[in-house]
Amino acid sequence: MDIPDWYVWIALGLAVLQALGLVPIVRRLHGPDPALRSQARLELLETAATLLLISGLFLGLTDAATWFWLAATGFAIMTCVYAVKGVRRLPARRLTAYP
Repeated sequence: MDIPDWYVWIALGLAVLQALGLVPIVRRLHGPDPALRSQARLELLETAATLLLISGLFLGLTDAATWFWLAATGFAIMTCVYAVKGVRRLPARRLTAYP
């Protein structure tokens, strides 16, 4: 089965947008506020995992060899990052829910 070329261009465009999204995250890593730096580390890990996911899908579309493991690794890292973000948000929601 032949995959249309425009799928490859969509994957490449998404990877470029994710790479451009790294610029403000790296700037926040050098900021003076420790809370913002901690949040920026999680966002950096999330963006890197998304790049792994997109690149795994991109390589799977263009190459005959299987690159599913790269996409699966990116998905697993993204799942862990979202779990950590959820756990970090949970106490803040409990404090504001019951005044």
